[in-house]
Amino acid sequence: MINNVVLVGRIVREPELKYTPSNVAIATFTLAVNRRFKNANGDREADFINCVIWRQSAENLTNWAKKGNLIGITGSIQVRNYDNKEGKRIYVTEVIAENFQMLESGKGQVNQNSHPQSQSNGAKEPDPFSSSKVEEIDDDDLPF
Repeated sequence: MINNVVLVGRIVREPELKYTPSNVAIATFTLAVNRRFKNANGDREADFINCVIWRQSAENLTNWAKKGNLIGITGSIQVRNYDNKEGKRIYVTEVIAENFQMLESGKGQVNQNSHPQSQSNGAKEPDPFSSSKVEEIDDDDLPF
């Protein structure tokens, strides 16, 4: 059976880090993931997906990822349920993230490590972003 999830989205609020009684780190966060199609008004809607990540990855995520950051995650879907105080059965669907990747760094620039190398006839194309030289660009030089 296959239960695989790959998501790219923005963190809605600061991830929340907690520890279990046996001192295992667990972080919860919500990703806003754009839908593929626009609605009848021409607007792109988003789904807000609850996610959980465990152990060292949870600590790393809460240290590095902040509200508004674009991240990619891989994991699986989990559905759990419990009875609330009124005795009503509550179902919770969430993504259990196994890995995450920061897709932006600094002022919204994409990490060069997150660019997959394109393949052509089995050979790797040169990465146009691999130059270690950083060029400063003045706002007046931008065409928009």
